[in-house]
Amino acid sequence: MVTIEEALGRIHENVKAVKTEILPLEEAIGRVCAEHLHARFDLPRFDNSAMDGYAVTMADAGGLITSQPTIFAGDRSDAKVTKGRGVRIMTGAVMPEGAEAVIPVENTEETPEGIRLPDTIKRGANIRKRGEDVAKGDRIVEMGDTITAYTTSLLASQGITHLRVFQKPRVTVFATGHELRMHYEPIESHQIYNSNAPMFIARAAELGCETTFTGATADTMASIEAQIAAALDSDLIVTSGGVSVGDADFTLDAFANLGMERLFHKVEIKPGKPTTVGRIGKTWIVNLPGNPTAAAVNFELFARSIIYRLEGSNTPYLSTVTAINASDYRLKPGRATVLLGKYDGEKFEILKKQGPGMVRPLKEADGMIVTMPGIDRLAENRPVKMIPLKWDLRAKEAPDIFTS
Repeated sequence: MVTIEEALGRIHENVKAVKTEILPLEEAIGRVCAEHLHARFDLPRFDNSAMDGYAVTMADAGGLITSQPTIFAGDRSDAKVTKGRGVRIMTGAVMPEGAEAVIPVENTEETPEGIRLPDTIKRGANIRKRGEDVAKGDRIVEMGDTITAYTTSLLASQGITHLRVFQKPRVTVFATGHELRMHYEPIESHQIYNSNAPMFIARAAELGCETTFTGATADTMASIEAQIAAALDSDLIVTSGGVSVGDADFTLDAFANLGMERLFHKVEIKPGKPTTVGRIGKTWIVNLPGNPTAAAVNFELFARSIIYRLEGSNTPYLSTVTAINASDYRLKPGRATVLLGKYDGEKFEILKKQGPGMVRPLKEADGMIVTMPGIDRLAENRPVKMIPLKWDLRAKEAPDIFTS
Protein backbone atom coordinates (compact mmCIF):
# COMPACT_ATOMS: atom_id res chain seq x y z
CA MET A 1 0.00 0.00 0.00
CA VAL A 2 1.27 3.48 -0.89
CA THR A 3 0.51 6.99 0.27
CA ILE A 4 -1.24 9.48 -2.00
CA GLU A 5 2.05 11.32 -2.47
CA GLU A 6 3.81 8.11 -3.50
CA ALA A 7 1.02 7.15 -5.88
CA LEU A 8 1.01 10.53 -7.60
CA GLY A 9 4.80 10.56 -7.69
CA ARG A 10 4.89 7.24 -9.51
CA ILE A 11 2.29 8.41 -12.02
CA HIS A 12 4.17 11.60 -12.86
CA GLU A 13 7.47 9.76 -13.09
CA ASN A 14 6.24 7.03 -15.43
CA VAL A 15 3.38 8.27 -17.63
CA LYS A 16 4.46 9.93 -20.88
CA ALA A 17 2.63 11.81 -23.62
CA VAL A 18 0.97 10.02 -26.54
CA LYS A 19 1.67 10.43 -30.25
CA THR A 20 1.48 13.73 -32.11
CA GLU A 21 -0.35 14.97 -35.18
CA ILE A 22 -0.44 18.14 -37.28
CA LEU A 23 -3.63 20.20 -37.32
CA PRO A 24 -4.78 23.44 -38.95
CA LEU A 25 -4.66 26.32 -36.49
CA GLU A 26 -8.46 26.60 -36.46
CA GLU A 27 -8.81 22.96 -35.33
CA ALA A 28 -6.18 23.07 -32.60
CA ILE A 29 -8.27 24.83 -29.93
CA GLY A 30 -8.02 23.01 -26.60
CA ARG A 31 -5.17 20.79 -27.78
CA VAL A 32 -1.68 20.66 -26.26
CA CYS A 33 1.15 21.95 -28.44
CA ALA A 34 3.87 19.36 -29.14
CA GLU A 35 6.58 21.79 -30.22
CA HIS A 36 8.11 25.14 -29.35
CA LEU A 37 6.88 27.87 -31.71
CA HIS A 38 8.84 31.04 -32.46
CA ALA A 39 7.93 34.41 -33.93
CA ARG A 40 8.66 34.70 -37.63
CA PHE A 41 8.82 38.51 -37.57
CA ASP A 42 8.46 41.51 -35.31
CA LEU A 43 5.07 42.55 -34.03
CA PRO A 44 4.24 45.28 -34.81
CA ARG A 45 6.09 44.80 -38.08
CA PHE A 46 6.75 48.56 -38.31
CA ASP A 47 6.45 51.69 -36.18
CA ASN A 48 2.81 52.78 -36.34
CA SER A 49 0.41 55.25 -34.84
CA ALA A 50 -1.53 54.33 -31.71
CA MET A 51 -4.02 57.19 -32.23
CA ASP A 52 -5.84 59.19 -34.86
CA GLY A 53 -3.90 62.44 -34.91
CA TYR A 54 -0.93 64.28 -36.37
CA ALA A 55 2.59 62.96 -36.83
CA VAL A 56 4.91 65.81 -35.84
CA THR A 57 8.42 66.75 -34.74
CA MET A 58 9.42 67.82 -31.23
CA ALA A 59 10.47 71.21 -32.61
CA ASP A 60 6.84 72.13 -33.38
CA ALA A 61 5.64 72.05 -29.73
CA GLY A 62 3.33 75.05 -29.13
CA GLY A 63 3.51 76.08 -32.77
CA LEU A 64 1.48 75.83 -35.96
CA ILE A 65 1.86 73.19 -38.65
CA THR A 66 0.38 72.50 -42.03
CA SER A 67 -0.85 68.99 -42.67
CA GLN A 68 0.05 66.75 -45.58
CA PRO A 69 -2.49 64.22 -46.99
CA THR A 70 -3.79 61.70 -44.48
CA ILE A 71 -2.06 58.33 -44.08
CA PHE A 72 -4.53 55.51 -43.41
CA ALA A 73 -3.77 52.07 -41.97
CA GLY A 74 -2.50 49.88 -44.80
CA ASP A 75 -1.37 52.84 -46.95
CA ARG A 76 2.04 53.23 -48.48
CA SER A 77 3.20 56.86 -48.15
CA ASP A 78 6.30 58.80 -49.11
CA ALA A 79 5.34 61.69 -46.81
CA LYS A 80 8.10 63.17 -44.64
CA VAL A 81 7.61 65.14 -41.46
CA THR A 82 9.70 68.29 -41.11
CA LYS A 83 9.46 71.36 -38.89
CA GLY A 84 6.20 73.09 -39.69
CA ARG A 85 4.91 70.24 -41.85
CA GLY A 86 3.09 67.40 -40.10
CA VAL A 87 0.99 64.54 -41.43
CA ARG A 88 -2.56 63.60 -40.52
CA ILE A 89 -2.38 59.90 -39.57
CA MET A 90 -4.88 57.20 -38.59
CA THR A 91 -4.51 54.48 -35.97
CA GLY A 92 -2.31 51.62 -37.24
CA ALA A 93 -0.80 53.57 -40.12
CA VAL A 94 2.95 53.41 -40.80
CA MET A 95 4.84 56.26 -39.18
CA PRO A 96 6.24 58.66 -41.79
CA GLU A 97 9.93 59.48 -41.93
CA GLY A 98 10.94 62.27 -39.54
CA ALA A 99 7.98 61.87 -37.16
CA GLU A 100 8.88 61.92 -33.46
CA ALA A 101 5.40 61.79 -31.88
CA VAL A 102 1.70 61.59 -32.64
CA ILE A 103 -0.60 64.25 -31.16
CA PRO A 104 -4.24 63.11 -30.83
CA VAL A 105 -6.69 65.19 -32.84
CA GLU A 106 -8.52 66.24 -29.67
CA ASN A 107 -5.31 67.83 -28.32
CA THR A 108 -4.91 70.10 -31.33
CA GLU A 109 -6.74 73.20 -32.53
CA GLU A 110 -7.60 73.89 -36.13
CA THR A 111 -7.10 77.55 -37.05
CA PRO A 112 -7.10 79.48 -40.36
CA GLU A 113 -3.32 79.64 -40.14
CA GLY A 114 -2.84 75.90 -39.52
CA ILE A 115 -3.00 73.24 -36.84
CA ARG A 116 -1.95 74.46 -33.40
CA LEU A 117 -0.09 71.91 -31.28
CA PRO A 118 0.15 71.70 -27.48
CA ASP A 119 3.05 73.37 -25.71
CA THR A 120 4.55 70.07 -24.60
CA ILE A 121 5.28 67.09 -26.81
CA LYS A 122 6.74 63.89 -25.42
CA ARG A 123 9.16 62.10 -27.71
CA GLY A 124 7.66 58.80 -28.90
CA ALA A 125 4.18 59.66 -27.65
CA ASN A 126 1.44 57.46 -29.18
CA ILE A 127 3.86 55.58 -31.39
CA ARG A 128 3.82 51.77 -31.26
CA LYS A 129 7.39 50.69 -31.89
CA ARG A 130 8.39 47.84 -34.16
CA GLY A 131 8.77 44.61 -32.15
CA GLU A 132 7.53 46.08 -28.86
CA ASP A 133 4.90 43.31 -28.59
CA VAL A 134 6.84 40.38 -30.06
CA ALA A 135 10.38 40.33 -31.41
CA LYS A 136 11.37 38.06 -34.28
CA GLY A 137 12.69 34.79 -32.84
CA ASP A 138 10.83 35.07 -29.52
CA ARG A 139 9.40 31.79 -28.26
CA ILE A 140 5.68 32.51 -28.35
CA VAL A 141 4.30 29.04 -27.49
CA GLU A 142 5.95 26.41 -25.30
CA MET A 143 5.69 22.71 -25.92
CA GLY A 144 3.00 21.58 -23.49
CA ASP A 145 0.95 24.79 -23.67
CA THR A 146 -2.77 24.36 -24.22
CA ILE A 147 -3.98 26.19 -27.33
CA THR A 148 -6.61 28.77 -26.36
CA ALA A 149 -8.48 31.38 -28.37
CA TYR A 150 -5.81 33.91 -27.38
CA THR A 151 -2.98 31.55 -28.37
CA THR A 152 -4.73 31.27 -31.72
CA SER A 153 -4.71 35.06 -32.04
CA LEU A 154 -0.97 35.21 -31.39
CA LEU A 155 -0.19 32.41 -33.85
CA ALA A 156 -2.43 33.92 -36.51
CA SER A 157 -0.60 37.25 -36.11
CA GLN A 158 2.55 35.38 -37.20
CA GLY A 159 0.92 33.72 -40.21
CA ILE A 160 1.18 30.25 -38.65
CA THR A 161 -1.39 28.01 -40.32
CA HIS A 162 -0.58 24.54 -38.90
CA LEU A 163 1.01 23.20 -35.73
CA ARG A 164 1.99 19.91 -34.18
CA VAL A 165 -0.13 18.88 -31.20
CA PHE A 166 -0.32 15.82 -28.99
CA GLN A 167 -3.07 13.41 -29.88
CA LYS A 168 -6.01 13.26 -27.51
CA PRO A 169 -5.66 10.46 -24.94
CA ARG A 170 -7.84 7.51 -25.92
CA VAL A 171 -9.77 6.21 -22.92
CA THR A 172 -11.74 2.95 -22.88
CA VAL A 173 -14.28 2.09 -20.21
CA PHE A 174 -16.12 -1.17 -19.72
CA ALA A 175 -18.59 -2.15 -17.04
CA THR A 176 -18.10 -4.97 -14.55
CA GLY A 177 -20.31 -6.40 -11.85
CA HIS A 178 -22.95 -9.06 -12.60
CA GLU A 179 -25.30 -7.46 -10.06
CA LEU A 180 -25.30 -4.18 -12.01
CA ARG A 181 -27.32 -3.14 -15.04
CA MET A 182 -26.63 -0.39 -17.50
CA HIS A 183 -28.95 2.60 -17.37
CA TYR A 184 -30.53 1.65 -20.70
CA GLU A 185 -31.46 -1.89 -19.56
CA PRO A 186 -34.51 -3.18 -17.66
CA ILE A 187 -33.89 -3.58 -13.94
CA GLU A 188 -35.27 -5.88 -11.23
CA SER A 189 -35.92 -5.02 -7.59
CA HIS A 190 -32.70 -6.62 -6.33
CA GLN A 191 -30.47 -4.90 -8.92
CA ILE A 192 -28.95 -1.44 -9.28
CA TYR A 193 -27.83 0.64 -12.21
CA ASN A 194 -24.16 1.06 -13.05
CA SER A 195 -23.51 4.78 -12.63
CA ASN A 196 -19.71 4.48 -12.69
CA ALA A 197 -19.15 3.59 -16.34
CA PRO A 198 -21.20 6.54 -17.70
CA MET A 199 -19.47 8.79 -15.15
CA PHE A 200 -15.98 7.77 -16.29
CA ILE A 201 -16.89 8.20 -19.95
CA ALA A 202 -18.38 11.65 -19.35
CA ARG A 203 -15.55 12.84 -17.12
CA ALA A 204 -12.85 11.66 -19.54
CA ALA A 205 -14.68 13.49 -22.34
CA GLU A 206 -14.84 16.65 -20.20
CA LEU A 207 -11.07 16.38 -19.77
CA GLY A 208 -10.60 16.33 -23.55
CA CYS A 209 -10.15 12.61 -24.18
CA GLU A 210 -11.46 10.45 -26.99
CA THR A 211 -13.67 7.93 -25.20
CA THR A 212 -14.98 4.46 -25.97
CA PHE A 213 -17.46 2.40 -24.01
CA THR A 214 -17.21 -1.30 -24.88
CA GLY A 215 -20.18 -2.50 -22.82
CA ALA A 216 -20.54 -4.81 -19.86
CA THR A 217 -18.57 -8.00 -19.33
CA ALA A 218 -20.08 -11.37 -18.58
CA ASP A 219 -19.35 -12.91 -15.19
CA THR A 220 -16.45 -15.03 -16.43
CA MET A 221 -12.70 -14.63 -16.46
CA ALA A 222 -12.62 -15.32 -20.19
CA SER A 223 -15.12 -12.54 -20.88
CA ILE A 224 -13.27 -9.88 -18.95
CA GLU A 225 -9.91 -10.93 -20.41
CA ALA A 226 -11.38 -10.63 -23.90
CA GLN A 227 -12.71 -7.17 -23.05
CA ILE A 228 -9.30 -6.07 -21.79
CA ALA A 229 -7.48 -7.47 -24.82
CA ALA A 230 -9.82 -5.61 -27.16
CA ALA A 231 -9.09 -2.32 -25.37
CA LEU A 232 -5.28 -2.51 -25.46
CA ASP A 233 -5.07 -0.07 -28.37
CA SER A 234 -6.22 2.61 -25.91
CA ASP A 235 -3.93 4.85 -23.89
CA LEU A 236 -5.96 4.31 -20.72
CA ILE A 237 -8.46 1.71 -19.52
CA VAL A 238 -10.69 2.63 -16.58
CA THR A 239 -12.71 0.06 -14.64
CA SER A 240 -14.24 -0.12 -11.18
CA GLY A 241 -15.07 -2.93 -8.81
CA GLY A 242 -15.10 -6.65 -9.64
CA VAL A 243 -17.36 -9.24 -11.25
CA SER A 244 -17.65 -11.76 -8.43
CA VAL A 245 -19.84 -11.28 -5.39
CA GLY A 246 -17.74 -9.63 -2.71
CA ASP A 247 -14.53 -10.15 -4.69
CA ALA A 248 -13.16 -6.81 -5.89
CA ASP A 249 -9.91 -8.50 -7.00
CA PHE A 250 -11.49 -10.59 -9.75
CA THR A 251 -10.93 -7.87 -12.33
CA LEU A 252 -7.35 -7.45 -11.17
CA ASP A 253 -6.75 -11.17 -11.70
CA ALA A 254 -7.87 -10.80 -15.30
CA PHE A 255 -5.49 -7.87 -15.84
CA ALA A 256 -2.69 -9.85 -14.18
CA ASN A 257 -3.31 -12.81 -16.49
CA LEU A 258 -2.68 -10.48 -19.42
CA GLY A 259 0.61 -9.27 -17.98
CA MET A 260 -0.25 -6.06 -16.14
CA GLU A 261 2.69 -4.50 -14.33
CA ARG A 262 1.41 -2.77 -11.21
CA LEU A 263 2.54 0.74 -10.48
CA PHE A 264 0.78 0.51 -7.12
CA HIS A 265 -1.97 -1.54 -5.49
CA LYS A 266 -3.99 -0.01 -2.63
CA VAL A 267 -3.63 3.56 -1.42
CA GLU A 268 -3.74 5.00 2.09
CA ILE A 269 -6.85 7.01 1.33
CA LYS A 270 -10.43 7.18 2.55
CA PRO A 271 -12.52 6.42 0.57
CA GLY A 272 -10.97 4.27 -2.14
CA LYS A 273 -8.23 2.15 -0.56
CA PRO A 274 -8.41 -0.64 -3.24
CA THR A 275 -7.40 1.71 -6.09
CA THR A 276 -4.84 0.09 -8.39
CA VAL A 277 -2.80 1.55 -11.26
CA GLY A 278 -0.67 -0.40 -13.72
CA ARG A 279 0.03 -0.95 -17.39
CA ILE A 280 0.06 -3.58 -20.10
CA GLY A 281 2.58 -2.52 -22.72
CA LYS A 282 1.83 1.13 -23.47
CA THR A 283 -1.73 0.99 -22.13
CA TRP A 284 -2.33 2.37 -18.65
CA ILE A 285 -4.95 0.82 -16.40
CA VAL A 286 -6.81 2.37 -13.49
CA ASN A 287 -9.00 -0.01 -11.48
CA LEU A 288 -11.15 1.94 -9.06
CA PRO A 289 -13.42 0.95 -6.16
CA GLY A 290 -17.00 0.04 -7.00
CA ASN A 291 -18.62 2.62 -4.72
CA PRO A 292 -19.44 5.73 -6.82
CA THR A 293 -18.03 8.47 -4.59
CA ALA A 294 -14.94 6.42 -3.80
CA ALA A 295 -14.47 5.75 -7.51
CA ALA A 296 -14.95 9.41 -8.45
CA VAL A 297 -12.52 10.97 -5.97
CA ASN A 298 -9.82 8.47 -6.87
CA PHE A 299 -10.48 9.09 -10.56
CA GLU A 300 -9.93 12.78 -9.88
CA LEU A 301 -6.65 12.20 -8.06
CA PHE A 302 -5.10 9.43 -10.14
CA ALA A 303 -6.83 8.95 -13.52
CA ARG A 304 -6.97 12.71 -14.04
CA SER A 305 -3.22 12.97 -13.34
CA ILE A 306 -2.56 10.20 -15.86
CA ILE A 307 -4.68 12.01 -18.47
CA TYR A 308 -2.77 15.26 -17.90
CA ARG A 309 0.48 13.38 -18.54
CA LEU A 310 -0.87 11.51 -21.56
CA GLU A 311 -2.01 14.73 -23.23
CA GLY A 312 1.49 16.23 -22.95
CA SER A 313 0.56 19.20 -20.76
CA ASN A 314 3.37 21.21 -19.17
CA THR A 315 1.03 21.82 -16.22
CA PRO A 316 0.31 18.18 -15.30
CA TYR A 317 -0.16 18.56 -11.55
CA LEU A 318 -3.47 19.04 -9.76
CA SER A 319 -3.48 22.42 -8.07
CA THR A 320 -5.55 23.89 -5.26
CA VAL A 321 -7.49 26.98 -4.24
CA THR A 322 -7.10 28.16 -0.66
CA ALA A 323 -10.57 28.58 0.83
CA ILE A 324 -12.04 29.21 4.27
CA ASN A 325 -13.70 26.27 6.01
CA ALA A 326 -17.33 27.31 6.49
CA SER A 327 -18.27 25.11 9.46
CA ASP A 328 -16.63 23.05 12.18
CA TYR A 329 -16.25 19.45 11.00
CA ARG A 330 -15.23 16.29 12.86
CA LEU A 331 -13.66 13.30 11.11
CA LYS A 332 -12.02 10.03 12.01
CA PRO A 333 -8.20 10.15 11.80
CA GLY A 334 -5.99 7.36 10.52
CA ARG A 335 -5.90 7.74 6.74
CA ALA A 336 -5.81 10.71 4.39
CA THR A 337 -9.47 11.59 3.90
CA VAL A 338 -11.15 13.12 0.86
CA LEU A 339 -14.11 15.41 1.64
CA LEU A 340 -16.44 16.87 -0.97
CA GLY A 341 -17.91 20.33 -0.58
CA LYS A 342 -19.41 23.46 -2.11
CA TYR A 343 -17.36 26.58 -2.81
CA ASP A 344 -18.79 30.12 -3.11
CA GLY A 345 -15.58 31.88 -4.08
CA GLU A 346 -14.54 32.38 -0.46
CA LYS A 347 -15.77 29.57 1.79
CA PHE A 348 -15.73 25.80 1.41
CA GLU A 349 -18.76 24.08 2.94
CA ILE A 350 -18.16 20.36 3.51
CA LEU A 351 -21.20 18.37 2.44
CA LYS A 352 -22.90 16.94 5.51
CA LYS A 353 -24.20 13.89 3.64
CA GLN A 354 -21.44 12.07 1.81
CA GLY A 355 -20.34 8.46 1.80
CA PRO A 356 -18.41 6.07 -0.46
CA GLY A 357 -21.56 4.55 -1.95
CA MET A 358 -23.43 7.79 -2.61
CA VAL A 359 -23.98 9.42 -6.00
CA ARG A 360 -25.72 12.73 -5.26
CA PRO A 361 -22.74 14.38 -3.47
CA LEU A 362 -20.76 14.19 -6.72
CA LYS A 363 -23.32 16.37 -8.47
CA GLU A 364 -23.46 18.85 -5.55
CA ALA A 365 -19.70 19.26 -5.03
CA ASP A 366 -17.62 22.07 -6.51
CA GLY A 367 -14.39 20.63 -5.17
CA MET A 368 -12.73 18.35 -2.67
CA ILE A 369 -10.13 18.62 0.07
CA VAL A 370 -7.65 15.96 1.17
CA THR A 371 -6.83 15.97 4.87
CA MET A 372 -3.64 14.64 6.43
CA PRO A 373 -4.03 11.27 8.21
CA GLY A 374 -3.81 12.68 11.75
CA ILE A 375 -6.54 15.30 11.44
CA ASP A 376 -9.70 14.70 13.49
CA ARG A 377 -11.21 18.19 13.26
CA LEU A 378 -11.43 21.03 10.79
CA ALA A 379 -12.25 24.20 12.69
CA GLU A 380 -14.57 26.86 11.32
CA ASN A 381 -12.79 29.70 9.49
CA ARG A 382 -9.51 27.85 9.13
CA PRO A 383 -7.90 27.70 5.63
CA VAL A 384 -8.28 24.53 3.55
CA LYS A 385 -6.83 23.53 0.17
CA MET A 386 -9.54 22.71 -2.34
CA ILE A 387 -8.98 20.76 -5.56
CA PRO A 388 -11.61 22.13 -7.99
CA LEU A 389 -13.91 19.67 -9.75
CA LYS A 390 -15.97 22.02 -11.92
CA TRP A 391 -13.08 23.84 -13.51
CA ASP A 392 -9.48 23.07 -14.40
CA LEU A 393 -6.62 24.26 -12.20
CA ARG A 394 -3.13 22.92 -12.82
CA ALA A 395 0.48 23.54 -11.82
CA LYS A 396 3.87 23.12 -13.51
CA GLU A 397 5.44 21.78 -10.30
CA ALA A 398 3.98 19.39 -7.77
CA PRO A 399 2.16 21.47 -5.11
CA ASP A 400 1.24 20.46 -1.58
CA ILE A 401 -2.42 19.47 -2.00
CA PHE A 402 -3.01 18.43 1.61
CA THR A 403 -4.99 20.29 4.25
CA SER A 404 -2.89 19.82 7.39
